[in-house]
Amino acid sequence: MAHPVPPARRPELPPVHGAVICVAAPCLAISPEHGQLTGSGLDGIYRSGRRLLSRCLLRVAGRDPVAVQGRSLGADRAGFTATVRTGAEAGPDPDIGIERVRHADGTERITLRNFTARPHRVPVEITLGTDLADLAAVASGRAGPEVPAGVHTSGLRWSAGEAQAVTTAEPPPDDAVASAGLLRWQLELAPGEARTIELRTAQHRTARAPVGQVANPLSEARAEGDDPRADIWFRTSLEDLRALLLRDPGGPSDAFAAAGAPWRLGIAPAESLWAARMALPLGTGLAVATLRILARTQTGGRGPEAGKIPGPLRGAGPQLPPGCTGTEATLAFPAVLAEARRWGLPEEELAELLPAAERCLGWLRANLGEDGFLADPDPGPRRCETQAHAHRAALLGADLLAECGRPDAEEWRDWAAALGQRFRARFWIDGDGPSGGRPASALHPDGRPLPRLTGAAAHLLDTGLLGGGRLAPGLLDPVRTEQLARLLGAPPMDSGWGLRSMAVREPGHNPFGHRSGAVRPQESAIAVAGLAAAGFEKEAAGLLRGLLDAAESFAYRLPEMYAAEQRTEGSAPLPHPAACRPASVAAAAGIHVLAALAGIRPDAPAGTVALAPVGSAPLGALRLSGLRVAGKPFAVRVSRLGLGMVEEAADALQLAT
Repeated sequence: MAHPVPPARRPELPPVHGAVICVAAPCLAISPEHGQLTGSGLDGIYRSGRRLLSRCLLRVAGRDPVAVQGRSLGADRAGFTATVRTGAEAGPDPDIGIERVRHADGTERITLRNFTARPHRVPVEITLGTDLADLAAVASGRAGPEVPAGVHTSGLRWSAGEAQAVTTAEPPPDDAVASAGLLRWQLELAPGEARTIELRTAQHRTARAPVGQVANPLSEARAEGDDPRADIWFRTSLEDLRALLLRDPGGPSDAFAAAGAPWRLGIAPAESLWAARMALPLGTGLAVATLRILARTQTGGRGPEAGKIPGPLRGAGPQLPPGCTGTEATLAFPAVLAEARRWGLPEEELAELLPAAERCLGWLRANLGEDGFLADPDPGPRRCETQAHAHRAALLGADLLAECGRPDAEEWRDWAAALGQRFRARFWIDGDGPSGGRPASALHPDGRPLPRLTGAAAHLLDTGLLGGGRLAPGLLDPVRTEQLARLLGAPPMDSGWGLRSMAVREPGHNPFGHRSGAVRPQESAIAVAGLAAAGFEKEAAGLLRGLLDAAESFAYRLPEMYAAEQRTEGSAPLPHPAACRPASVAAAAGIHVLAALAGIRPDAPAGTVALAPVGSAPLGALRLSGLRVAGKPFAVRVSRLGLGMVEEAADALQLAT
């Protein structure tokens, strides 16, 4: 009797929450907290997804160093402190201190310091090795054995097929044993003296591999104020976002933000566009480059897919089938272009991208269901956030078309108004008693609402920026908006560390679930900005403080998601073992929420900027400087009373009343 063959299981991603990750895309270094690259797991130095070095084990005076501390020193580098007790001195104190600084580009500096009052002759051994495997093979446990090493002029080299790697050392080793992958030195250390060995790992036989980063399109901005954590969070977010910038192979002058390290060090249409949008206060360069890149991928022709930005499916939790990131990116395209224009996108760049935005709107028109909603994917559920994205695309797209003298603006405004009426009639579930109603997370294809309360509802508050500093109207009326604000700020959704992706009492809730409970910083930032703009400052402030406290717990490098266990006294947010960290949308979320506190609403084409700061000033006084509005430096200060003042702006920019 034949037995059914069970479906193949997807390989389980190894945990990375305890790893120290350095990134300077496309370079990556993944280290355990003790700093020794062991050759197991994900340990290694990578470039463009290839592991160039998997083993880098240091021994001093015949002993393994005792790890003291490992920590990130920045997005692209980490430091590891260790000690060695050689036995030359009586007592428990270490004789030799070791500092290792490892960079994502493959450079490592190992400094040994003599702590004693007598000279030491210290034998140093470094064992190196690599399998030259790609990251996908490493993650799935298919990396294979190490490749035999050969002696290089001042180090070792490895090759397998087209792949190769070289590690050089300065000073050159006294001895190199290829069969053991071993480099040896005898270092003379006077009392208190320090000596440094520098290792450089590259793909080719050159002294140093070029990092390959693009010219930075983000401004040198900073935050400062009463709460010193705001400055650290802003600075770390900006540094992480820069570290994830990559060139587009189809247009090397254009940069995009990779989704995250280590798993998604490439373009993800929706996430890259979201990161560029949330970074608009730092200039329009990243947004325009990302839009150009995605426009080059846009589907042509005349079929139903014409005008769509392609994108893969993404898991949506146990209650819904996967959604299409291409749908999200297609709807975001005209909205991001319209908002970039408000921030100061040059007209020639707008003219280049406007046809692609019109094609995105054309795709939206062609793919609406008979019920007037957009399925994602088709045929499939009508998701709450997809309707919000479509509504924003229609209104901001209409604004863009009207000001550029293109047709169909009024048609899109009328369509958006009709969508709002349909949405309130079909998606809103009226509640009994004091709890009130809620938006459905989706409509099934047969029209039944799915009554789950999820973090995706925050997108209903994210309406976008129109001319004159006005916010676009949303899908909800004021009464329903107030009810949604109460729901998002209540304990079932507010974990104390940020917004849950699903309310805690919902069937299928999982505090670690990517879309079924875990906190996703991007969604929390959208909720904070949307609540503040709608006037619900108490709820916005609560989510903001939780997000900032979580950032502090994660050394200000927020992962793409983390567990939404309820915050209690003395607790800390729990990391998700498979989350990317850094992640572009999590990094951009820090910039987005701090800029939202100042309520900056520019209209560069009209030569105005409006301020609508959060009146409760939840972080006290705050100053943001080095921003970019209308292509010029912009600085704003918010007082402890919640009053905003522009301190620096382009000469032609006037404060709107």
